[in-house]
Amino acid sequence: QVQLVESGGGLVQSGDSLRLSCAPSGPSYSTYRMAWFRQAPGKEREFIATIDWSDGSTSYADSVKGRFTISRGAAKNTMYLQMNMLKPEDTAVYYCAARPNYYSSTPYNSGTYNYWGQGTQVTVSS
Repeated sequence: QVQLVESGGGLVQSGDSLRLSCAPSGPSYSTYRMAWFRQAPGKEREFIATIDWSDGSTSYADSVKGRFTISRGAAKNTMYLQMNMLKPEDTAVYYCAARPNYYSSTPYNSGTYNYWGQGTQVTVSS
């Protein structure tokens, strides 16, 4: 069982930056795919970015490409989401998620992830 603990949310102004962290623990998470999703009030959970924990390859949603960066720490025990040029429409609860690497289904669908963090609120004021 993989456990995920997020941190780093908060209240910022439009144009500011924020970095979210997700610390995985448990057996075999090094062979997992990790991702960030977000959910705004009244909306479905939305894919943000994903990273293959074994080779570091990444993929992003068009809405955040060029502004957000997903990465793993040098020790490969923390995942980050660096968010720059934040906009009010980025306001949401942000979740980290994990699933085994051998899953062949699309990594952009929240329903394909087995493990979830508790979520962290990001609020961007205009």
